[in-house]
Amino acid sequence: MLKRLIVIALLLVSFNARAAEYTDVYYDPAEDGWGVFLVQSETTQFLAFFIYGSDGTPTWYVAILSDDGTGKFTGSLFATTGTYFPNPWQGKTTTAAGTATFTPSDPYHATLSYTVNGVGTVTKAVQRQTLTAYVLSGNYSGSGTGSIVNCANPNQNEPMYRSRFNLTVTQTGDTAATLVFSFVDQVHNGLVCTLTGPLTHIGRLYQLTGQSSCNVAGTPAGPMQAVTIDAFHTTSHGVEGHITAIDGCTASVHFASVLNTNN
Repeated sequence: MLKRLIVIALLLVSFNARAAEYTDVYYDPAEDGWGVFLVQSETTQFLAFFIYGSDGTPTWYVAILSDDGTGKFTGSLFATTGTYFPNPWQGKTTTAAGTATFTPSDPYHATLSYTVNGVGTVTKAVQRQTLTAYVLSGNYSGSGTGSIVNCANPNQNEPMYRSRFNLTVTQTGDTAATLVFSFVDQVHNGLVCTLTGPLTHIGRLYQLTGQSSCNVAGTPAGPMQAVTIDAFHTTSHGVEGHITAIDGCTASVHFASVLNTNN
């Protein structure tokens, strides 16, 4: 039973690093001054470029991209012009200008490529642009879902992993955090896992890299493990993210939680 609890705890430490969606501001830190606003709705992305023409003046392009099924988003690029902003609106002119592709490499970084008719192709490595810190601290209730497979011991496989937990998050500024998962569902009740480490803030997301330890009724349930939480972020009601670590198994788990407002 103890070994099973250890495996379940470690399940909370492996995942698919791809973010659910990529809405944010993107730029190249080495080329501050231009960038792209990206808003995603399901499998469609709308991009608004703030870039410059050959004369150095702002040039307005937008793109509408769709998930092509391979992990990247592709579509058409448009040039737009409109009414001088102080004047009554007389409409806009939209002209097909080329194509664009947004290819995520992880939840935080991507390659942006766009071809402008008569000009050529521009390819840039971009990342989410960090604006302000988020408050992660709080007491939450939530659940985890995913799978644990390919274990050396087949009895440890859980292809349909599910859990419920209470979660306490404490935060040290924008630099570190500790998450304590106290499981309350029937299968995992009594298991407590603490994940702690420094934070890296990239755009709307955080990454935590540190260590995890679990116990049952105060008794350690296995050794301390390396842990990474990717795509860790606030939502309108709480926090969510993906947690990774491997212990002879392949696992993928997403957790989501709601803030307990009465605390």
